[in-house]
Amino acid sequence: MLLEEVNDLLKPGYLPMETGYCRLPNGQMFVATLVRMPKCKSEWLDWWFGTFLRDTETYKVWDPKAHLFFEWDDKWSPGHYIGASHYGEEWMAGEILKFRVRFDDPAEFFDTSKFKEARVGAVVCGEGFLPDGTQDGRVIHLARDTEYGAEVRSRFWIYKGTDKIGRGHMEHCLSEMGYMADLLPGLYAREHKSK
Repeated sequence: MLLEEVNDLLKPGYLPMETGYCRLPNGQMFVATLVRMPKCKSEWLDWWFGTFLRDTETYKVWDPKAHLFFEWDDKWSPGHYIGASHYGEEWMAGEILKFRVRFDDPAEFFDTSKFKEARVGAVVCGEGFLPDGTQDGRVIHLARDTEYGAEVRSRFWIYKGTDKIGRGHMEHCLSEMGYMADLLPGLYAREHKSK
């Protein structure tokens, strides 16, 4: 899937590759994952990125083994992450990956008028950079509601990725989204009960 084909994620059912990685004709490494999230709602993904994920402590809740450091820039405020960016450090493919992600408006990539029909409650779009500012790739996490809860379909376009990096991104995303699936119902309920 090329980045310009992302509206295919709004079609019913599934695409030929929902979990895996491959080299695209344009030379980019493409990574796809699908994680089912029973008893969750798709809109909670937006809450996770916009409100829950605040600092290194909450980043480590997301994946205590792989996540090492996390910090938002001064454009972030609780509930508002589009236009902001964060710096992170995490174990991936046997190395520490240091990166920055800037979050973009999903309307830059998707026909948002189709979200309701596609049962999409949240889409997180970002562009990744290396610490020196070099553009490294794109990421999209799309959450849609299902009969059992929700599912998150993640897609990465890594500009100069190797097979090792592709596999590392796939394994890492499955791990961290798996943690999120386990934690999200309890965390969301606890956070909203206290308000």
